[in-house]
Amino acid sequence: MAEFHLNDVVEMKKQHPCGTNRWKIIRMGMDIRIKCEGCGHSIMMKRRDFEKKMKRVLASAEEE
Repeated sequence: MAEFHLNDVVEMKKQHPCGTNRWKIIRMGMDIRIKCEGCGHSIMMKRRDFEKKMKRVLASAEEE
């Protein structure tokens, strides 16, 4: 299982309709809210669903 943290930029399995596939994690808990880096649209999903749909971490917040 991939490890992810608040403010990480992740790649999801499916591309967003705006054409980008970079999402920033802006809230974590039982649910996770992610924000599209392209258009700014944000969605909330259950942690279990997020873990299934996430492909990899592109940029870790700890590196910055």
